[in-house]
Amino acid sequence: MRLNLAQALICRSDLLLLDEPTNHLDLDAVIWLEKWLKYYPGTLILISHDRDFLDPIVDKIIHIEQQTLFEYTGNYSAFEVQRATRLAQQQAMYESQQERVAHLQSYIDRFRAKATKAKQAQSRIKMLERMELIAPAHVDNPFHFSFRAPESLPNPLLKMEKVSAGYGERIILESIKLNLVPGSRIGLLGRNGAGKSTLIKLLAGELEPLHGEIGLAKGIKLGYFAQHQLEYLRADESPLQHMARLAPQELEQKLRDYLGGFGFQGDKVTEETQRFSGGEKARLVLALIVWQRPNLLLLDEPTNHLDLDMRQALTEALIDFDGALVVVSHDRHLIRSTTDDLYLVHDKKSNRSTAIWRITSSG
Repeated sequence: MRLNLAQALICRSDLLLLDEPTNHLDLDAVIWLEKWLKYYPGTLILISHDRDFLDPIVDKIIHIEQQTLFEYTGNYSAFEVQRATRLAQQQAMYESQQERVAHLQSYIDRFRAKATKAKQAQSRIKMLERMELIAPAHVDNPFHFSFRAPESLPNPLLKMEKVSAGYGERIILESIKLNLVPGSRIGLLGRNGAGKSTLIKLLAGELEPLHGEIGLAKGIKLGYFAQHQLEYLRADESPLQHMARLAPQELEQKLRDYLGGFGFQGDKVTEETQRFSGGEKARLVLALIVWQRPNLLLLDEPTNHLDLDMRQALTEALIDFDGALVVVSHDRHLIRSTTDDLYLVHDKKSNRSTAIWRITSSG
């Protein structure tokens, strides 16, 4: 992925086409790419679901909505304002037209059978037939979900004391100390390979520490999202079957309604996941996590493959989450909106062992 991106940037070109170039990049690389693209002299066509990445780069937005292309001048922030204005105007025009249609139809229904008014009624029928109907504005986010309150909130949820971790003889993390309590909201920053995912795996129990202790509270319930978990979905099962295994006592309609909040509706509810895109698989994994009422969320790049509407729905749900949150993400909007503290996983020694440095706090 990064090699393909580098090859595209190195080649001298008049037209550059980039499809989600920030996926799998760390934040440093995203910021570097952002600066590079700002000064690219040719024409750039860019697909991205990272609003902070788009804002300083683009001066025009093409939005695909209701199978139609809409063009907006300006960056992403300007697009949001312009789209909201357009939709408000469209809805007002739609409602006005519906009143006009109802008035004409009422006249037709009343007088089409009367000989003295038949001509006028026929004229109004033709008027209705020639009328170009305005569609209602679709402004709602198709995704809507929230985390249910955890069954318990032990304090602390998790403690790390002088923990070191790595693979074989290679030490990745050294002498880590971390205390997670209800309400902890931590964003992990650092370059790829620095140890962010290693730390998340330690917290999730996927990796055993080489040294030190990790204490888990009685009653802890983990919600763990990582890209490799998408591969654990059963390819021959549908979202409904996944949910039914998780909640066998629940009524099917309740599970269907729940899945609808994650964008699985109609035939999509019963479609096998082997046909799903990366974004659809990510939404299903998130749906399974949210259902289980975790009190500690561990999210490793949760917004990869998610579109802007789903990213916004996830952001809003995380803001209201009652438990502790640790998130790795290059999505600056998500980090800024959902975390209180940022920790830098930073290479500090020649043997590449690392430590976590707390670099900001809202308090």
